[in-house]
Amino acid sequence: MNGQFFISLLNPGIGLLFATAFFLLWLNRRERYVAYAACAYTASAIAFLIQDVGPVLPMELQRLPANMGFLATGMFFAAAIVKRYDLPVPWRAMTLTAGVSTAVFIWFLLVQPSIAARILTISTGAGIIAAMVVRALWPIEKRHLIDRVLFWVAALSALNLIVRPVVLLSLGGGFDDYVGFQQSVYWTTVQFSQAMVSIAAAISLMVAVAIDQIAELRRQVGNDDLSGLLNRRGFEAQADAALRRCIEADRPVALMIADLDRFKSINDNHGHAVGDAIIAAFGAHVRLIGPPDMVAGRIGGEEFALLIPGATIEAGRQLAEAVRTGLEAACAGRVQAKLCPTTSIGLTIGAPRTGLSALMHEADQALYEAKRTGRNRVRTFTPKPVRSAAACG
Repeated sequence: MNGQFFISLLNPGIGLLFATAFFLLWLNRRERYVAYAACAYTASAIAFLIQDVGPVLPMELQRLPANMGFLATGMFFAAAIVKRYDLPVPWRAMTLTAGVSTAVFIWFLLVQPSIAARILTISTGAGIIAAMVVRALWPIEKRHLIDRVLFWVAALSALNLIVRPVVLLSLGGGFDDYVGFQQSVYWTTVQFSQAMVSIAAAISLMVAVAIDQIAELRRQVGNDDLSGLLNRRGFEAQADAALRRCIEADRPVALMIADLDRFKSINDNHGHAVGDAIIAAFGAHVRLIGPPDMVAGRIGGEEFALLIPGATIEAGRQLAEAVRTGLEAACAGRVQAKLCPTTSIGLTIGAPRTGLSALMHEADQALYEAKRTGRNRVRTFTPKPVRSAAACG
């Protein structure tokens, strides 16, 4: 064994390590794009083993499965990146590209043998597949740094695959046999650049997996599964941020607190399953009719808070009435027809520099008034008049 043999094991080793890592990640996080990444690095490892370590077959036929493995690597890795954004994976276009590349490769392997032509054929096919990722990611919003990194990894990979063989072959000429090919500057460059691209791509995708996991954990911590809204912690965090943005932009903001009427009695007389169904219906109803920038949460057992950026008192009251009057229809099919759930709502409008806790206190006072005056109604917070000194005298 010489040093070249151990160099030949570099890319298979990297591929197997990352394939194992992504498989273990997939066991913990059953996301399809993670499985695609594991498949990509498995295919890469197998392709390099066949190419550099496997036995030589008649007519160099071992080159065919090796290069099909390289194309499969590109397809699975493209699928991993695209699927991470819940975009449709272009399987048909990628399969067509890989099929054409393989057919041309076979021609230059068996009919008109040319190592240089085979290199250009497979590199161009893999480059086109990488370019499909660039095209898919180009229009989407790249909110995080890792989104931009994944985009540029795909772009640089496509550029490397398409431009590199053209430049190096034009400078170095063709190859008479595979001995000269494996000892060439081109193949050394391929092994080095492929190792670097594989490592960069794997690390980038692993960071993306970690970011997705953290986002999922935050969502779980801040969400209420029963209602489908935020829980109190999540509501306060998002509402506070939305309120600060409204203050900075000098925009109005409305806050309402809704409480399901006689909810304890419903639970006692009809069971907690019915109470849970009403809570779920209320959450679905609010999500359906609320504006896109609304922050809504379940802040207590049967109590909900809705913060609506940009809403005036009229808009806030209209939404509150829509929530109140639409609850019975939202519960249809979930609870008995004779049971008519109602809700009382307290509404307030944010004054300049009013904090979230003050707004919630005002809405709570308005809610108390709605309960006191008969329930199943909307009441707006009205500040108590300030008595002047003269009136006090």
